[in-house]
Amino acid sequence: MKSNDGCNRNCEENAMPMQTKIKFANPMATMPIFATEKSAGADLVACLDSKVTIYPGTRALIQTGVAVALPKDSVGLVFGRSGLARKNGICLANGVGVIDEDYRGEIGVVLYNAGGYPFVVENGMRIAQLVVMPRFPVQLVKADQLDETERGEGGFGSTGR
Repeated sequence: MKSNDGCNRNCEENAMPMQTKIKFANPMATMPIFATEKSAGADLVACLDSKVTIYPGTRALIQTGVAVALPKDSVGLVFGRSGLARKNGICLANGVGVIDEDYRGEIGVVLYNAGGYPFVVENGMRIAQLVVMPRFPVQLVKADQLDETERGEGGFGSTGR
């Protein structure tokens, strides 16, 4: 059954993906890849001349060897890999990395070892995920008052469990 716009019942299946150009900033780089057809993030891979050991409680900048040209009005978000966090306590030092639409440099990932043992990052290891999302341009405007809401100023656990 077709809708009024001529799209079949699952328009998303026929949508063309946004092209995002990837430049190899290092000849040893590996193309970011989506692990499955429905993956939200493309795996970013370490691009290293030699192994890097991250000791408990420390962090290290791991280069990926790739740069990206994001689509207009989008943002690249770099997230940690859940398997590294669960198995080894490895997470992003800044929680989530932000790649602005106009940044063209190599993507670096700051990993933090929250685990109890040294962790070795090797060349070719999947270290993070890149998710490209829409960015909504906003204009920040100073205001003396904000709209009232039921929650108001309650934060940090104010809504209960």
